[in-house]
Amino acid sequence: MTVPVLHVCVTCRAGEALAEDAPTPGRLLHDAVAAHPQAGRVDLREVMCLASCDHGCAAAIHMPGKWRYLLGRLAAPLAGDLLEYAARYAEHPTGTVLPSKRPASLSRMILGRMPS
Repeated sequence: MTVPVLHVCVTCRAGEALAEDAPTPGRLLHDAVAAHPQAGRVDLREVMCLASCDHGCAAAIHMPGKWRYLLGRLAAPLAGDLLEYAARYAEHPTGTVLPSKRPASLSRMILGRMPS
């Protein structure tokens, strides 16, 4: 079974001033996705910057032949919802998941989409 690749920006600070040794919100999101019981729904990968610093924690999702999406306004407590979105993305022929089909917490997470 093919699963989408989910890149999570581990350097995202989500606009927070952090102590030098504090984990970033992006790292916390990545780790929450990795530790989630449904983590197998994605091929999780770290990325060092998605250039979406003004939009909270960011991630990108893609699969061959589908739209690629840049996601923002994410946080560690949304890991389960993000994995649910990834499952719906994988099921759709083009990867399009309308806001009405996403978990409510992710209604405004799409920052952009790119062709495959």
